[in-house]
Amino acid sequence: MMIRLLFLCSVLMNSLAYSQIEFSTVKHDFGDLEPYSARYFDLKLTNIGDKQEWLLSVTKTVKVTYIVSNQIIGKDSSILIRLHVNPDKKGRFNYSADVFTSDRGDATTIKMTGNMRELPQSGGNMLTACPSFSDRQGGRNPNKFDLTVVTIDKQTRESLSKSKVTMLQGGIPIWTNQTDKKGVIKEEATLGLSYFYATHEGYYSAELGAYVNFKRNYIVVELERSPEEIPPVIVEPPADTTVITEVPHTEIIIEISEQLETDLSETIDTMTSIAPIPPALEELDPDDFTSQNFKPVNIVFVLDVSSSMKQVDKIELMKFSMMQLTDMIRAEDKMGIVTYASDTRILLHPTSGANKEKIKEEVTNLRAFGYTSGGEGIKLGFKQAYKAKIDNGVNHVIIITDGAFNRNSDDYKRYIKKYKKKGITLSVVGIKNKSNDEDEMREAAELGGGHYVPIFKLADAQNNLKQEIRLLTFKY
Repeated sequence: MMIRLLFLCSVLMNSLAYSQIEFSTVKHDFGDLEPYSARYFDLKLTNIGDKQEWLLSVTKTVKVTYIVSNQIIGKDSSILIRLHVNPDKKGRFNYSADVFTSDRGDATTIKMTGNMRELPQSGGNMLTACPSFSDRQGGRNPNKFDLTVVTIDKQTRESLSKSKVTMLQGGIPIWTNQTDKKGVIKEEATLGLSYFYATHEGYYSAELGAYVNFKRNYIVVELERSPEEIPPVIVEPPADTTVITEVPHTEIIIEISEQLETDLSETIDTMTSIAPIPPALEELDPDDFTSQNFKPVNIVFVLDVSSSMKQVDKIELMKFSMMQLTDMIRAEDKMGIVTYASDTRILLHPTSGANKEKIKEEVTNLRAFGYTSGGEGIKLGFKQAYKAKIDNGVNHVIIITDGAFNRNSDDYKRYIKKYKKKGITLSVVGIKNKSNDEDEMREAAELGGGHYVPIFKLADAQNNLKQEIRLLTFKY
C-alpha cells in the first residue's frame, strides 16, 4: 500500500514538474466571418519552468493551416503558433488542432469555432495560406501592419509634402496625419476596407477607397491642382503692337465652397439640396436637434449590402453617413437596421439613441456580399418600423443603395403606399448611384413621403442624411 502511494505521488510530482508550458487559450471563436474577414489567430505558449522546452508537433485537419515563430521555448520566454482556418462552405464550423510539447505526454487540444456567413462569389477560399510572421511580427496585433500613404500631383506625378490625409475604417476616422518632405505618411493600420481623404493647399480634395492588408500596404492618392492656383500663361505682345495700359475694371466673383476639414470634427454646409428648407429651419444652428425644435424619430435603415456595394468608397460612405446620424440622435429616438442581399436580415432591432455604442458596433461590422433583392428588405424594414412606432413622432424607413433596389420585388410600391397610410414614411439614399437609377429612387421616395438623398463624397455623407432627418422631424 505504501509503495503504491509513493508511486502515485511520484507520478503526480513528475506531472507537475514537466507541465511547464502555459497556453494563452484552448478555445477561439471567430464569430461571424465574411469573405474579407481575417481567419487566423495567434496562440501564445509561455515557458514558466526553469529549463528549456520544445514544441514537438501540431496535428490538425486539412481545413487548418499554421506556422510557428520558433520550435524552442526557452526559460521565461514565449513562442507563437498562428492558426488559420479555411472553411469551404457557409455555416457553422468546428475545427481542432492537437499541440504536442515536451513538458507533457498528451497533446493540448485547441478548439476553433465560428460561422462562415458568405464565401467569395467565385466559390473559392479568400485565403488559403497562413500569413507569415514577416508580415506581422510576433507579439503585435496580428491584424495590424505598417501602411504607407503617398500623395502626388495628378499631372506632374511629383510628390506633395504637407498634404493632410485622414484614414477612415468602418465609418470612423482612425487617424489624420501630414505627409513628410517626400510626400509620405507611414502609419500602423488594421487590415480591412478603408477610405482616404486628402487635402493640399492649392489642390482639390481627393477621396479614395481601398482594401488594405499586409501585402496591399502602399496607397497613392492623386490630387488635382485647382484652376484658381494655376499660374496664368503670360504672352508677350508683338513689338509693333500698341499695349493698352489701362484695362477696364471687371469685378469677378468666385464662389469657393468650403472643403471638409481633415479632422472631420466640424459639419460643413456642402449639402446637395434634397428639398426646400423652411426659413425657420435655416435660421437654426445646423447642429441643432433639440427636443424643443424636433419631434422624436424612429428610423429603420434598409441597407443594400449586395456585391455592388462592396466597392470600398460606397460602403465606407454609407457607414460614415450612418455614424454621423448616430452621433446626432437622442435618447428618445430609435434606430434599427435591416440588410438585404441574397437574403434579408435584422441586424439591429429598433434601439434607443442612448445606446450609441451598440448601434455603431453594428454599423462598423457591415459587410457587402451576395445579390440584390431589395423588395424583401423593404417589407421587413416597414414591419420593424411599425412594431417600434413612436406616437406623436416621425416613423421613417430609409433605403440606402447604390442602384436599382427592386429586383424580384414588383410589389414594393404597394408596401410603400400601405405603410404610408399607417404613418410610416420612406426616403431613399443613393450612394454613388448611376443617373439612370435616380428617377426610380426619386419616385419611391416621393411615394413614401420622403426625399431622394444623394451621397457622392465625404462631405455629402457628413451632412445629407442628418439634414434629411432634421427636415422630416422639424416641428414648425
